Parts: sequence; C-alpha cells; structure tokens
Amino acid sequence: MSNSQPAVDPATVANNFIKQYGKARFKRFLKLLKDGTSGETIAEEYNVSRERVRQWKNAFGNVVHNYDVNPDIQKLAGR
Repeated sequence: MSNSQPAVDPATVANNFIKQYGKARFKRFLKLLKDGTSGETIAEEYNVSRERVRQWKNAFGNVVHNYDVNPDIQKLAGR
C-alpha cells in the first residue's frame, strides 16, 4: 500500500487560484516565485501558510538552479 497522494492537475490548481485571488494576483505570485521571493514573504502577502505556498510552487513549475561562471574564468577556460 502506497502513501503517495494522487497527482493534482496543475491547470486545475491554477484555475482555482485565479478564481480565489484573480489573474493579476496569479501573475504576481508567479513573478514573486521567479524573483526568488521567500515562501514566508509570499505566505504573508496572500494570507496563507508557507506549506500552501510550497504546494502552489510545486504545482505551477519546477525550481531550476543555474551556475553562472565568472566571465574572467570563462575567458581562461576558452584559451
């Protein structure tokens, strides 16, 4: 027996968010995520728990980490 919950359709979660908060606040939420705003700050703005923010964040996309190499180092590597 598995304890995993069934996957929730991201579009359903997004539509429910828009119904509750409106499209402008949905766009703002996505921008806050993209800008790296903390879950605590977002939770305070939307008056929800950090856990709810985490759930939305997981439903709406994926966290991707990039490593930017210093341009001087790139020049050295290119020689």
